Amino acid sequence: MAIIGQRNRLSVIRESAPGLYLDGGALGEILLPKRYIPADLAPKQKLDVFIYRDSEDRLVATTEKPNAMVGEFGCMKVKSVNPQIGAFLDWGLAKDLLVPFREQEFPLRAGDWVVVYVGLDVKTNRIIASTRLNRHLHREAPAYRDGQPVNILVTAKTPLGYNAIVENAHVGLLYKSQIATPLRVGQKVKAFVRTVRDNGKIDLSLDAAGYQRVEPLTNLIIAALKMSGGKLDLDDDSSPVAIRQNFNVSKKAFKQALGKLYKSRRIAFTKPGIQLLDNETWRPGK
Repeated sequence: MAIIGQRNRLSVIRESAPGLYLDGGALGEILLPKRYIPADLAPKQKLDVFIYRDSEDRLVATTEKPNAMVGEFGCMKVKSVNPQIGAFLDWGLAKDLLVPFREQEFPLRAGDWVVVYVGLDVKTNRIIASTRLNRHLHREAPAYRDGQPVNILVTAKTPLGYNAIVENAHVGLLYKSQIATPLRVGQKVKAFVRTVRDNGKIDLSLDAAGYQRVEPLTNLIIAALKMSGGKLDLDDDSSPVAIRQNFNVSKKAFKQALGKLYKSRRIAFTKPGIQLLDNETWRPGK
């Protein structure tokens, strides 16, 4: 059966002037408008589509991808505000996504970018959004291990650093002392668990610790050197911003990785930059 607010692989039942009707199981036939039909559609091919309700409350399918599906958090721009209904967000589909006034933790204005939770209204079975994020996070204690890599969504800047949602489920905090370059609300990045506190909140870092951080980074640097003909303009004197843009790590982590590569005779410093070496012919001072 097709699931509203999710991507589904559905079979074509029949073709009509408006488009293709897909088998939605208990939801019945669901129209995929003609403009979304793939040009290379093969006979009996199942289609990967997102199911939602159009402006006339009919179930429709689209091959477009929304910024977030039901059960997910995402950052979206407020397109307009209806004083009788609520705010409408651009979520990447033809129909805007409603944030009813009752689901607004703070007033929304056109042009704002906000992090929201996408869910199904239990009364109307329509897809709506909410800025009341905490009520949609998991209540059970997280089971992450120290140093575990996780995906996070930055939700707010605070005096301590940045709040984030970890793996679409739990609350995390990136301390500003651990951040070399500013982040933005709505940014999705890879982070690492530093520790899970007794209250269930998670302390995060943008860099792994110790060997977990350095070893994978040395492999990335070697791969980048090979891709660029054996030379890179970056070294331990490069700016934190340039290092973050190229390798998504702090300058401290980058310097540690360069030190390991230098000691193992994999690179030489050319000042500026680094050069990949042939281990069999390299000699100190060469």
